[in-house]
Amino acid sequence: MGTDTNQIGQKGIPVKISEKDFEVFRDYIYNLCGIYFHASKKYFLESRVARRMEATGIKSYTDYYQFVKNRQGGGEELKRLLDEVTTNETCFFRNVPQLTALENKLVPEIVATKGKIGFRKIRIWSAGSSSGEEAYTLAMLLLEKRASLLKDWIIEIVGTDINETVINQAKEGVYNTYSVRNTPEFYRKKYFKEEREGRFVLSQEVKKIVSFSQLNLYEDTKMIFMKSFDFIFCANVLIYFDTASKSKVVQHFYNNLQPYGYFFVGQSESLHGVNDNFKTIHFPGGFAYKK
Repeated sequence: MGTDTNQIGQKGIPVKISEKDFEVFRDYIYNLCGIYFHASKKYFLESRVARRMEATGIKSYTDYYQFVKNRQGGGEELKRLLDEVTTNETCFFRNVPQLTALENKLVPEIVATKGKIGFRKIRIWSAGSSSGEEAYTLAMLLLEKRASLLKDWIIEIVGTDINETVINQAKEGVYNTYSVRNTPEFYRKKYFKEEREGRFVLSQEVKKIVSFSQLNLYEDTKMIFMKSFDFIFCANVLIYFDTASKSKVVQHFYNNLQPYGYFFVGQSESLHGVNDNFKTIHFPGGFAYKK
């Protein structure tokens, strides 16, 4: 690894990361979780690493890298570094065309298919779930069908993210005004309690059908256990991967999706050139993928 010969800042940390050190951290993170930082993202990675160096009191990029690599002593620090370099931007009811298609067409279709074999359980995976808004949105939509279409059905929704901090936030189920800004009044009144202005607490009815856990989508041994999902949502996550990483992760999604299931990505994302095993299903205002 390169030596830290850059100008030293007020905190005793080099003002800029060297090209060699940037490449070492970039490659290390890429090999761990598939997230790739292009040269244009150098400042972003530099600022996040520097933040953790300041928190640990380590003054050298080389020393910090060695500390993080030492799994025995730096395991917790590695989690904190990954928390820093992953971006989490979401809200409730984010992609309305997808949700409308799910509610009005795709869930009834899956229910009809599974009903024929007498298996009354619906499973949804929110991958890259951040602080839980997407997973909980899906839960609210399905709860509204519990008295009719999903009567006597088991509803199971799983949210995963590599960032342990946001996973813990999701488990708490407490949100601010920004998170609920797109939530229809009906759902906001029924499933949230506004304890005070700007603090919205989600109801236990919603929380009890959603579980959250930390998961690295790039980790093969963990991904093979994410089986038998009727729907998989992975919005605005694949944009952080290069083509090779995308192909690997998307193949895991393909393997873990039921033959009749649906896979959703973000509105600006596509599987073109990534995986040819899916076919595109169009609906008003959006699309999904199917095996």
